[in-house]
Amino acid sequence: PADTGGAAQKRASGAPAPVTDVARLCVCDLLVARCDANCCCDPDCSPEEFSLFTSCSVPVVVGDSHLCRQKAAVYSLDVEANPPERIFQLIDQVNPSIFCIHATNYKQALHLRPPEMPTPENFDRLLDEFGSAAFSAEPEGWGVATEAPGPPDANETRSYQYGAPIQTEDAFLRLPSPVVSSWCSDANPAGFLVNQATKCIRSVSVEKCDSIQGLSMLFYINSSILAVPKSSQMVNVTVQSIVVQSLDGTRTLLEGADGLRLPLALDELCLNIVLGVSYHITYTDTGAIIEAAAAFVLGAISKEALSVQQSFQISFTQANTKPVPLSGNPGYVVGLPVRAGFRPQGYPFLAGLLTNRHSQLTILQSTPSQDCLAAQGARAPVRFGYNMISGCKLRITAAMKCQPLAQTLLDVLKGQSFPEYVASFGNSQAQDVLDWVPITHLHISEQRLSNTLQSSCQIPVSLGIEVKWTKYGSLVNPQARIVNVTATLSSTTLKQLPSGRERIIPVTSSVVFTDISAPAEPGYKAWPTINIKLPFDFFYPFV
Repeated sequence: PADTGGAAQKRASGAPAPVTDVARLCVCDLLVARCDANCCCDPDCSPEEFSLFTSCSVPVVVGDSHLCRQKAAVYSLDVEANPPERIFQLIDQVNPSIFCIHATNYKQALHLRPPEMPTPENFDRLLDEFGSAAFSAEPEGWGVATEAPGPPDANETRSYQYGAPIQTEDAFLRLPSPVVSSWCSDANPAGFLVNQATKCIRSVSVEKCDSIQGLSMLFYINSSILAVPKSSQMVNVTVQSIVVQSLDGTRTLLEGADGLRLPLALDELCLNIVLGVSYHITYTDTGAIIEAAAAFVLGAISKEALSVQQSFQISFTQANTKPVPLSGNPGYVVGLPVRAGFRPQGYPFLAGLLTNRHSQLTILQSTPSQDCLAAQGARAPVRFGYNMISGCKLRITAAMKCQPLAQTLLDVLKGQSFPEYVASFGNSQAQDVLDWVPITHLHISEQRLSNTLQSSCQIPVSLGIEVKWTKYGSLVNPQARIVNVTATLSSTTLKQLPSGRERIIPVTSSVVFTDISAPAEPGYKAWPTINIKLPFDFFYPFV
């Protein structure tokens, strides 16, 4: 272009001016009006004191190490001189990294601006600006503008990105949360694909309960959600369910209640105030929101109440997919199903694991009739920490063939699709292949002497699953982690029965959980238990 030289001159003029004179900067000068040993940049040191130095503790002094080019003060000792003397050089240092700062176009970052102190006159303004969970300060201007502005929406993303605030027609979807203290702030935006759960306290008054926005259902569903950022396509927030909580804590689900129930002051009570909201957002694989629903918990307060605790939650589900339930986060929770899956034939291992139909490890489920043939297909989930045993009885006649009978019993014990892997943690994801433990299969066969091989056959009669787990992580809050799973199939020899004779054999399936956590070392003294309850917002803003 014709103006290449002018653009280059502008870029050169935008190079950062030195904020600090490195020749006067000395980070090892700690003593006032005294010489610091081996501090070659200390202005308090005399040539006689420099001659006693053995080395320079800080040989190079620079300003901002992120700049592409800057001045650097280099200090060294000339030990060959008599007496030894200090050598000082001021050089231009070039940053070898390709990620460096060439132009400082945000001038406000070059100096420390003293914060504005709160006063009775500006307190409300500062609270509105900085009192929310997130705030930003737009720079007054950018020093370098090398490109002409494009047409509107030319470079804007037409889909939601992870963590981006969910936009509505007036602002964003609100998920109240505690800020600084435990009081609710309505300025917290809900982030896309960010599952959140918050609790906070809101000031209430029975006389004014119908005028407090945060206590009304309308406050949480009156603004439609933008399907994609900065679009005209709207998604209305529908009411999924309403649960009413009485003063004694009893909850009742209102059947067919999908309308608004606004706060109502009645005598000394205020009815229909919002105690909890659970948003459920459905989105597509392209990052567009297609459905939004809210489940409410409404309650009542008396005139003695000065505040009320509210809970808020938001979850996301991709359209045309089934959510996989978790069994812990991260460790397994006792009583929840053990998650399992398999790898389809020909599917690359590193491409990920696919969960089975129920995403669970299952065993034979006993039936009232105790008939193995009737129990085929009935499965019970294996629940973490629960030792289980189940079984059935098989009536064998002389007319039964060996091979079909063996296959039928195998299907009864293992099911139609026995998984190949078990999740080591309760929240292991299918794409994290290292978080899945392969199931080891063992086969024990009971051999008996028989006159002819044709007169006997091997049929499976029991399946024993041993799950070895260990305590993982901190001693204060250990997490249950599965490290090994072994499935042992036992078979027995069945002799050919004479015509007209029958035989009944038991078929069993069992699961045993074994804790293999390493015992404490001899003389180890556990940490004392502190029996206290932290406030729910103790770790805010960290979850």
